[in-house]
Amino acid sequence: MTTDSEGRELVTLELSGTIWDRFFTVAPLVLVGTREPDGTPDLAPKHMVTPLGWDAYVGFVCTPDHATYRNTVRTKAFALSFPGPGSVVATSLAAAPRCDEGTKPGLDFVPTFPATRIDAPLVTGSYLFLECELEGTWDVFGRNSLVAGKIVAAHVAPEAVRRPDRDDAQVLHSCPLLAYLPPGRFAVVSESQAFPFHRGMTR
Repeated sequence: MTTDSEGRELVTLELSGTIWDRFFTVAPLVLVGTREPDGTPDLAPKHMVTPLGWDAYVGFVCTPDHATYRNTVRTKAFALSFPGPGSVVATSLAAAPRCDEGTKPGLDFVPTFPATRIDAPLVTGSYLFLECELEGTWDVFGRNSLVAGKIVAAHVAPEAVRRPDRDDAQVLHSCPLLAYLPPGRFAVVSESQAFPFHRGMTR
């Protein structure tokens, strides 16, 4: 039995299966856009998405079994669209399984437009768009892989841009963020407070 410094008895989880379904965390919900071999757009929601350092690199976790991974490796590119709270249904449609023919009919109801620097779809109505060229894949995380890319173009909705003449709290109030709470809930982030950074703290 493990206890913390306050005397709470902690629950020790078995590591034989997934631990991530036993508690909630906060993650972004992102639609990864790629291009199928026949030229049609493919979209897949991912929540294991993160910047890779402070420079223009980003990565997401996928599995080689998915078309998203195969398309990215083949085309050397992928696009990330960050949907807002009003796009929950569209994001759910992108998560629908493929039919026997290998298609996703639900994607017909998710409007897209072409990226500017790569051949991949961006999702209309999102607040942040990242166009990425593939840097590499690392197939060393069990049955999953890290897909990393260099951001070659970034676009932000006007209401989501931080500016010196706008308070950060107002930015989030006017453009709420969609947060995914794995394993199966979401939240809308519209209120925030400034973090109390210690004096002298740097990146």
